[in-house]
Amino acid sequence: MSKFPTVLHRRDTYIERIEPFMQTPIVKVMIGHRRVGKSYILYQLIEEIRKKEQDANIIYINKEDIAYVDIVSSKDLHDYIAQRLIRGKKNYIFIDEIQEIEDFKVAVRSLALDESNDIYITGSNSEMFSSDLANELGGRYVEFKIYSLSYAEFLDFHKLNNDDESLEKYIRFGGLPYLIHLPMREEVVMEYIRSVYSTIVL
Repeated sequence: MSKFPTVLHRRDTYIERIEPFMQTPIVKVMIGHRRVGKSYILYQLIEEIRKKEQDANIIYINKEDIAYVDIVSSKDLHDYIAQRLIRGKKNYIFIDEIQEIEDFKVAVRSLALDESNDIYITGSNSEMFSSDLANELGGRYVEFKIYSLSYAEFLDFHKLNNDDESLEKYIRFGGLPYLIHLPMREEVVMEYIRSVYSTIVL
């Protein structure tokens, strides 16, 4: 059974929106720029599934992990997942940063034909997703846009009071979730933000 990072801070607003579509053949698509926490929402969804089904068949692919470097085409993706499906059982398929796989839509469309497959995917390129997925999966997918932390989430993540100082920090530094792992000092935070900005632009 795969091990995943512990979800220290839950983003229940998104889970509540996604939950009605869980355990259905509708493909759940989460879109947002890099470092807004899409992966951790996947981990949280996996936690929710395992609470209800301890022996759930979880198939997980993260294209930022070198362990999955050989999955480069739609056929590679389909073959990898097909080998891990369990017939007669619900299969939970999670694919993180799927846009790194060429023609991924072909594999997703094929996998979605089987109603026992519960599919969740994330991607960082909304332009790539919107029209292409509508053509390939019309009526069989639902899209969720994932954003940086809201002000309320920012207060919760950083254990801050709702006051002018906290609001100033939020306006100054923004809501990238990873900031909880860094000292909230101007030079440190801004260096991280610049690196994320460069990654998104490039």
